[in-house]
Amino acid sequence: MSPSNRRPVRRTPPPTLAPVHPNQGVQAQFRRRLLALIDEMQKSVVADITALYPGGNPQLAQDAPQDVHRLRWEMDRLGRRWLDRFDVAAKEMAAYFALAAKDRVDSAMAASLRKAGISVRFQVTPAIQEALDATITENVSLIRSIAQQHLGHVEQLVMRSVTAGRDVGGLKKALHEQLGVTQRRAATIARNQNNMATATVCRARQQELGIKRAIWVHSSAGRHPRPEHVAANGKEYDVDKGMWLERRWTWPGREINCRCVSRSIIPGLQRPTAV
Repeated sequence: MSPSNRRPVRRTPPPTLAPVHPNQGVQAQFRRRLLALIDEMQKSVVADITALYPGGNPQLAQDAPQDVHRLRWEMDRLGRRWLDRFDVAAKEMAAYFALAAKDRVDSAMAASLRKAGISVRFQVTPAIQEALDATITENVSLIRSIAQQHLGHVEQLVMRSVTAGRDVGGLKKALHEQLGVTQRRAATIARNQNNMATATVCRARQQELGIKRAIWVHSSAGRHPRPEHVAANGKEYDVDKGMWLERRWTWPGREINCRCVSRSIIPGLQRPTAV
């Protein structure tokens, strides 16, 4: 056959692993535990603060400095108590959550590798421990910030109520509205941390397996998708370096509200196909 009559050679798409998606069960459990702790804090704060309002539904006098002083002292006491409580709970919750996310990533990746004919047994290596430590540290900080921000807003509402001479019913309504804000923030933190923990562990496993390239897979789950993340869908990127998006190097699932994932390209298995 002459060179001009040879069939063109086309390479098939590189073999890839199935994407590892954040586990919704882990996220739901993390969110439930956060919301339960927030609810416990809210009930304690509302009970202690409203107990300082004398009688059924009276107003605190604007010219009663002793009442204002007492409320400030009570808010300080409650703040110290609940920040300490969140410190302890945050460390326990963050450690449990990080391990749960790692286990789900390992399970999903091992199953995908088996389908590709590759058997692995994942261990907690130094790289994975580093990823877990980073996840735990970030989680502890965010969980603690929930209490800090909520208590700060509660104190503002209480002091505003006192100085305006509002009744306890109005204060309770304002505190309930603030609870909703805090609950929504906690749900967002649970979702983002689940995405980020999955992405961090997945990338560490890719590097340990010698996977150098991956394909960005955009998620259509968000209401307001990032244009550059949408454009990145289906494109290859360097696992070590990431992809340059929004003026920074990043990886799927690492940015706030990013639900993108990746398909790992299995090295050394690409085969040419004649057509």
